[in-house]
Amino acid sequence: MAKKESAGIVLYRYRDSRLEIFLVHPGGPFWKNKDSGAWSIPKGEFEPGEDPLKAARREFHEETGFLVDGSFNLLTPVRQAGGKVVHAWAVQGDCEAESIKSNSFILEWPPRSGQRKTFSEVDRAGWFSLELARDKILKGQLKLLDELERMLKDA
Repeated sequence: MAKKESAGIVLYRYRDSRLEIFLVHPGGPFWKNKDSGAWSIPKGEFEPGEDPLKAARREFHEETGFLVDGSFNLLTPVRQAGGKVVHAWAVQGDCEAESIKSNSFILEWPPRSGQRKTFSEVDRAGWFSLELARDKILKGQLKLLDELERMLKDA
């Protein structure tokens, strides 16, 4: 089985001189009541041979409805608990978190019920201080925030 890889965007901005990170909360019944350690950067899988940055930008659009542009800074890939490798780019930008429009997926729910329901890939998004983002984000993506912080301090 091929190794699963995802590509994503670490969008950041400054509000009142304070760094804020844009994160999304996964949709669907499994994540419904989870908060701390459940949020993610907007990301998604890409195919072998596909340009990862192009995939990251596509996935950002699919999960939020927003286009992202700017100076993309490649971060060191991270491996999540399930083994998936996440390639990410940091870029400064802005969007209205409360106005996201996400793609959807179909899932048999409840399990083994024969009923198929549609859920949003992302059910909400938000801007978080770096400290709060560290609490919200999946633990496997924490190193992305650490690297972003170092990158911005060195700039």
